[in-house]
Amino acid sequence: MLPLASALLACSPLAHAAAADTSETTTTLEEVVVTAQKRTENLQDVPISIQALSATKLEELHISNFDDYVKYLPSVSFQSAGPGFEHTYIRGVVSDGDGNHSGSLPSVGMYLDEQPVTTIDGNLDIHIYDIQRVEVLNGPQGTLYGASSEAGTIRIITNKPDPSGFQAGYDVEGNTVAHGGIGYTVEAFVNLPLTANSAVRLVAWDEHKAGYIDNVAGSVVFPTGNIPFNNAAYVRKDFNDVDTRGGRAALKVDLNDSWTITPTIMGQDTQVNGNFAYNPALGDLQIQQYFPETLHDSWVQSSLTVEGKISNFDIVYAGAYLTRNTHESSDYTDYSLYYNAAYGASFVDNAGKLINDAQHIVGTDHYSKISNELRVSSPKDYPFRFVGGVFFQRQVHEILQDYVVNNGDPLSDALSIPGWPGTLWLTDQERVDRDSAVFGEFSYDILSNLTANAGIRYFRYDNTLQGFYGFSDNYSSHEGIATCFTPFVPFHGAPCQDLNGRTTDSGTSPKVNLTYKFDKDHMIYATYSKGFRPGGVNRNGGGTLPPYKPDFLTNFEFGWKTAWDDNRLRFNGAFFLEKWKDFQFSYLGANALTIIANAGQAEIKGTEMDLEYAATQNLTLTAGISWLDAKLTQDYCSDQSVCGPGSGYSPAQAVIDDNEQYAPSGTRLPVVPKFKGDLTARYTFPMGSFKGNVQGSVVYVGSRTADLRYLASQALGEEPAYTVADFSAGVERDSLTAELFVSNAFDKRAILDRYSECDVLQCGAVAIYNLPNQPRTFGVKFGQRFK
Repeated sequence: MLPLASALLACSPLAHAAAADTSETTTTLEEVVVTAQKRTENLQDVPISIQALSATKLEELHISNFDDYVKYLPSVSFQSAGPGFEHTYIRGVVSDGDGNHSGSLPSVGMYLDEQPVTTIDGNLDIHIYDIQRVEVLNGPQGTLYGASSEAGTIRIITNKPDPSGFQAGYDVEGNTVAHGGIGYTVEAFVNLPLTANSAVRLVAWDEHKAGYIDNVAGSVVFPTGNIPFNNAAYVRKDFNDVDTRGGRAALKVDLNDSWTITPTIMGQDTQVNGNFAYNPALGDLQIQQYFPETLHDSWVQSSLTVEGKISNFDIVYAGAYLTRNTHESSDYTDYSLYYNAAYGASFVDNAGKLINDAQHIVGTDHYSKISNELRVSSPKDYPFRFVGGVFFQRQVHEILQDYVVNNGDPLSDALSIPGWPGTLWLTDQERVDRDSAVFGEFSYDILSNLTANAGIRYFRYDNTLQGFYGFSDNYSSHEGIATCFTPFVPFHGAPCQDLNGRTTDSGTSPKVNLTYKFDKDHMIYATYSKGFRPGGVNRNGGGTLPPYKPDFLTNFEFGWKTAWDDNRLRFNGAFFLEKWKDFQFSYLGANALTIIANAGQAEIKGTEMDLEYAATQNLTLTAGISWLDAKLTQDYCSDQSVCGPGSGYSPAQAVIDDNEQYAPSGTRLPVVPKFKGDLTARYTFPMGSFKGNVQGSVVYVGSRTADLRYLASQALGEEPAYTVADFSAGVERDSLTAELFVSNAFDKRAILDRYSECDVLQCGAVAIYNLPNQPRTFGVKFGQRFK
């Protein structure tokens, strides 16, 4: 657990109440309540490997976004291209290349309260403030959570309106980033009782994150026309700053003793500038971009939760409508340059003169999701219990990406998409993913301390992808206008349609669990579970590639939940073996067109453990670790006739053949480290009329590979291991808190991701980019609470 925010301990009323008696809060650990099984339960009673960050922990660790909380979740890894483009993985279930708008669905489900908010292009980067807890459910959760919870589920649970009394608060922070600029955060909430049985809760935030990447001066020459090009107009220091504003409004009405409704609306608007990666060949935290790099990401979710009872049975309806819009401008000069050099591609204007080949992308995406779930659960004190329900979800992604060549001398009309002057390539698509399911879990107390649980989910998906993608027919006969269906019928803004794919399937996702309690504080469990991810449509000219199939993850797990020394020490963990069958693997084919193949088989062996210890009345220690052995158990090869299983093909032969789509059995799965761990120590003490605290945290992440494919992995190189440390010190008095903090205290330059713009195997000697963590950041924070 981390540095930055002791003062936030005082942020919550619970924390203030606890602060009055230091011995009580440190001698006995805080009880963590979760709803992982769609019931309210003590974390220690749930036979699932769960990592939970309570409101207190979120405040103490100064967590405000996805990047902050994921580093304290040992089983979770991610790739990122900047805010709003994080792709999340649990327990090493990753093949790389996920997240393309036309590619595989995520393998990790994201939930905001009861509603799914999983999106294909990247997670909603929800600002963490006035949050009750973050739950991570490790391993397949396909029975209760469905398709995008193949490897696990992350749930963000907000604080709800409370009719029992008025509460309010604010927090203000200022910070400065080494090698970068100055940032700030202003946050506030208010809980207003309206009547004895209703209340409204309002939350707002405004955050400016300082930039630290410099866009430095540079120039390139396109070989085919010997045309120079420079970026003088866009040179800027610290150009990757981010502004985020948002809010949440929730109303709770207790209709009577049995029924409650909670409508909520939450929205966020983020303006991102610059690029978050750097080119180590240029220097630390430096890059050369030749066009504007901007992203405007806005989203709103409206939700309704209805909770009630019929007889002794709990009824819950959870419905939501999410809409997200992104407007993006990004540089594509790198790809243009290396593609030009590798293939001799060149462009001309209407007079036939060679022009500057540099491209930039203007993208507009609209995403919407509607979800509905109705479930019923029996009383939790019955010896036979069940949770069951029905689920429906429909998500639509409207994709518009315009690859523009217009750098003074516009691209010729003949090479442009008709009706789109200067557009070399156009993607104008509509993707619709439909999911429906019936699910149930049943538990029976065989003995007072032995419980059997079995669950199953029947699912059906129906996914379509249609529209236009490609070039003018004067440029290519393989994609675009040349392959459009006849007669030509416009699709949205595109001149015609060359894509209309559909795939459907159904199946079941089972779970079996046996739980044994030695006593109220010591439990072991064994679980067999299965998760799935739906198949989808491959884009391809001429319809030569079939849809990709669903993949399945089978999990065998043994775990324990224990509390010791009158709940001063908690030690939980699990060992697991997961078999990933026919996993979906995305790679770039010709013209950087994403292709998804069911690559083969993989296996993940591992363990995860977390410990929390109230060592003294004033000192608390928290630690978590994850160890993974994730690897292929079968050769991956796109051409089974050449290098499939049993062929005797080898990495040495792949080098001779320049075989891009090959990885031998035993290859590590990319992105995830073998070992990840964190340790936090927090000490509280009296300071006259004040209460003081100091905290230190350290996070270690092992080395990772950047690509599954053998040659690409060798070309990109290993992402090295790193260790970062954070420290904070704070005081509180009555309702006021103040804190000083430093994150990444030793200014370690961790590499979170590594990539090239043009496929490292297709385009030869390309520039390779590192995406770093944020440099050392000093900050001060003040807060106040009102009751």
